[in-house]
Amino acid sequence: MPLYALRHGATPTGGFRGRLDDELTSEGWAQMHAGLIDAPAWQAIVSSPLKRCRLFAEQLASQLDLPLTLDEQLRELDFGQWEGRSASDLLADPAHADALSRFWQDPYQHPPSGGENLHAFEQRVIDAWQRHSQAAQQHTVLLVCHAGVIRQLLRLAKREPRSALMQAMVEHGSLHAIPLFAPHSH
Repeated sequence: MPLYALRHGATPTGGFRGRLDDELTSEGWAQMHAGLIDAPAWQAIVSSPLKRCRLFAEQLASQLDLPLTLDEQLRELDFGQWEGRSASDLLADPAHADALSRFWQDPYQHPPSGGENLHAFEQRVIDAWQRHSQAAQQHTVLLVCHAGVIRQLLRLAKREPRSALMQAMVEHGSLHAIPLFAPHSH
């Protein structure tokens, strides 16, 4: 069975949210509910502990009477000095414009200033994947998490190079079926 990953919905402010602990807007709640239309029946839910994921996961787990596990390893990438800033703001700032462009082209070689190392982020996502994919062999598991985590899982499942990390479209409230795979980092 695939493991499913649902991206959180919109937050009051956009931009790079990373470790910031925002709640969802009413639009964000609606996006997440819409993402689950025609979804399979879950047997377990695992969520990032950040409020934009956790509060929805708690409500869904309660509504469906399912076990909920919070997993720190499903947190979003820490964007360092870019936290709370939008891409357009960074592109207009000469101190960050080139760095942001380089990050989009090759985040492993050009991580956000003061942010999380992409190799460490990848390993964190792989560690979470290994734990939760074992459960998914018997149950349909929903991960409620972040765009960066989902992009990393999709890249790993498709065996794409690290340079492809930023290419997957992962919209607010989007649901992604991630086929079970044996982790391999390149």
